[in-house]
Amino acid sequence: MACENSMVNKIVEVLNSKKASDISVLNVGGLTTMTDYFVIATGNTSRQTQALCDNLEEELSKLKKYHINKEGYRSGEWILLGYDDVIIHIFQPETRRFYDLEHVWQDAIPVDVSELLD
Repeated sequence: MACENSMVNKIVEVLNSKKASDISVLNVGGLTTMTDYFVIATGNTSRQTQALCDNLEEELSKLKKYHINKEGYRSGEWILLGYDDVIIHIFQPETRRFYDLEHVWQDAIPVDVSELLD
């Protein structure tokens, strides 16, 4: 089942189309005022995480959606893109395992986006 938020669905589709792995979505709206959703994905190298980020920015700009903040792009270990109601985390595998956001935010509601994935 897709997320009720169309922007989240678009983000998942774009990440999936560019071969991001382990894409997950957490509804954190009831736990924090900073955002409603986290989209978490993995790229295997800094080059892939940067390409995923670049492609997301390009595709979302076509919808007139622009990030409020962007962090970690240069190293590519953990890139964060902040939009109004969605924060996107693009990790390299080791960094994702270390920070384990799904565990840190275990009280969040996981969103089933399996129908948007290959």
